[in-house]
Amino acid sequence: MPRPRDRILTNLETIFREAYDRAKTAGDERRMLDLDAAYQREQLLLEVLLDIRDALTAPPSAAPGVDPLAALETIRRVAKLR
Repeated sequence: MPRPRDRILTNLETIFREAYDRAKTAGDERRMLDLDAAYQREQLLLEVLLDIRDALTAPPSAAPGVDPLAALETIRRVAKLR
């Protein structure tokens, strides 16, 4: 059974929040900006992957119109952002 979406996103936030707080304590503003940008990028990528996971694991009747090929195209476009 896959982990719940909220738990995954909360774990991501916790990891970045701890690193951000360490940078803030050290007064490293550049690191804080880098972490903020990285968090936003990773959150977007993770949400896309979770959407794809949900689309692929949903029963066919529960997800009408979901196109797995379109989901894979979305992954390809997001990966190019990195």
